Formats: sequence, structure tokens, C-alpha cells
Amino acid sequence: MPEGDVLRRTAARLDLALVGSPLTLSDLRWPTAATVDLVGRTVLGTRPYGKHLLTRFDDGRTLHTHLRMDGYWRVHPTGPSGSRDRSPQVRAVLATSRWTAVGHLLGMLDVVATRDEGTLVGHLGPDLLDDPFDAAEALARWVARGATPAAEVLLDQTVVAGIGTIFMAESLFAERLWPWLPADQVPDPGRLLQVARRLMQRSVLSGRPPGRVHGRVRQPCPRCGTPVARGEARQPPMQRPVFYCPRCQPAPARTAAPPR
Repeated sequence: MPEGDVLRRTAARLDLALVGSPLTLSDLRWPTAATVDLVGRTVLGTRPYGKHLLTRFDDGRTLHTHLRMDGYWRVHPTGPSGSRDRSPQVRAVLATSRWTAVGHLLGMLDVVATRDEGTLVGHLGPDLLDDPFDAAEALARWVARGATPAAEVLLDQTVVAGIGTIFMAESLFAERLWPWLPADQVPDPGRLLQVARRLMQRSVLSGRPPGRVHGRVRQPCPRCGTPVARGEARQPPMQRPVFYCPRCQPAPARTAAPPR
């Protein structure tokens, strides 16, 4: 699933294409929004929040989209007679006279009053990439999770919004923490969250996530050469893969093996 860094880059592309010009085409292919007409409305900006996108319009409405596992937005020049992609994978088309944004395989789509955005994202924790980042609120939510494994707390969007399996694994590796260490035993959770934030900020700029352990099962650890291992966080059917180095991120003594 795309993580916060991808959402930031996506929002920036949508802003470059759509902000400031009235829409000449609006096609929302979603049962609850199929009759919504945004033609003539002007995009004020797209606000990324965690893994959500909030595209705000000048009439006080917001288009909310979520990419889920496979979704993405693409931008291309508007054709001479407008652009209306007929692919069954397309869920939304927004076009100005110059640019067309096409949302493929979107996992969520809603149109709400901008003042009601909280009904969609208000349950989430602070966005890790917000500036300023509400570190105190994030830490309080972390503490409330008690002995939940650290990997699972990092994945919990109600604690901090935007982290997925990539930045969960990479931040734990950076801090040499066993992924299943109880959250209340993490020596400095505030530091761990800041490490995750810095890694994601770098990825926003570079377009490349760290890739030191995530997805590298049985390949040598970049620190010590030990083959990278794979475990799981959460219970079925919500389980997620966890990549880690057994040597750099050892389990505490007398601890059960991680789930596989």
C-alpha cells in the first residue's frame, strides 16, 4: 500500500496540474458520487493526510480519495476535445483546459463538505509528515498502546498516520529494535518516530524509499551480512510482512520467536 511519501508526491502533482483553473471535465465513477458535477469549480489544493488525499474546491466541497493497495493518480495533457479515459480501472477524471488527472483503482472516494473532512480522517493520529508534526500527541497515543508489538503500533494509523510496512521495517532497523518488542519497552519511542519521519522526508524528495531491509528476505544485511528474515505483524486477515535483521535487531532473552 502506498505510504505517506507517495501521497505527498501525488498531492504535489495534482496541485501542479489542477490548482487555479476551473474544471472543464468531472467524471466520478463511484456509486455514491456518480451524479456529482464539479465542472466549473476550481481546485484550491490537495491536502495529503496519512494515506488519504483531500482535494478541496472553491465551493466548499472536498473530494476524498484513498489509494488502498493498487490505486494511483496520473496526470497528462488534456486532449483537444477533453480527456475521458474509458478504462474500467478508472475511478475519477478531473480535467482543466490544460491538464487531466486520472485516478486509477482508487480504493475509496467520497465528496463531502470541506468542513466535514473530520468525519473521514478525524480518527487518525498526527500525520508523520506534517510540519509541524504533533510529536506530543503521537507519543501519547503510542503510550496508550501498552505492550502491543512496536511494529504493530507503527502500522496503526490511529497512532501516527502515513507509515506502512516499508517505513515500519526501515525505522526499526535504523534503531536496531526487534519488531515485536512491546511498545512500552521501546527505550525512546519519540526518537523512533522522528527517525521514521526523517526517512520518509528523504523519500519524498528522492522518490526512493530506503530499501535496506524491506523486501530483502535472505539477502545480506547491509550492516552485518546476516540474511534478512521475514516475520509477520498483526493477526490474520490483517497480517503484514515484517523484514528485519536477526543479528542487528535481536529478540530479548527468553522471548518467543516472531510469527511467520
